[in-house]
Amino acid sequence: MTDNNSPTAYASSLPLAAGDWELDPLHSAVNFTIRHLGIAKVRGRFGEVKAGLYVGETADDVKVSAEIALASIDTGNPDRDAHTRSSDLLDVEKRPTMTFLSTRVSGDGEEWSMEGDLTIGDVTRTVTLAVEFGGVVDSPVDGRRHAGFEATGEIRRSDFGLDFGTGFLGDVVKVQLDMQFVEPQGQGG
Repeated sequence: MTDNNSPTAYASSLPLAAGDWELDPLHSAVNFTIRHLGIAKVRGRFGEVKAGLYVGETADDVKVSAEIALASIDTGNPDRDAHTRSSDLLDVEKRPTMTFLSTRVSGDGEEWSMEGDLTIGDVTRTVTLAVEFGGVVDSPVDGRRHAGFEATGEIRRSDFGLDFGTGFLGDVVKVQLDMQFVEPQGQGG
């Protein structure tokens, strides 16, 4: 571990070097689950995700940002995906992206909480995600340190004006983000 006076000081008790960590898109995923007819779940994912993790000197300085291309939705059914992209649901012509900007990160060890502003179209709501820190490891592939996180939470479609299909589609969307970030160049532990 690095001491708190060095330029690679760790945020709170997370062993992460200060700086801008880049997303490893090959080892990251944004998944969701929504109820259909109240009896079954439809699972899906978004394939196009940009995200960043800034680690400062303390947990108060940690910032997470993400942008998701809504047209990249994949539920395993092309017809359903096309309908979901339409003006009935996501309306990707008017709402091409969903963005998230963290406003507060707190916790310790493996269990953390992240609060932030989620924006879909012109509607922004505060959401809270439970975050599990998976750890940090030196990758044998690129020789750099990688950090893993899983974030889970729920959003309500109706909070964002996405209430088409009430009665056969649930209002609550459960989200699960599996994210891996790569330490800034020139850092190392």
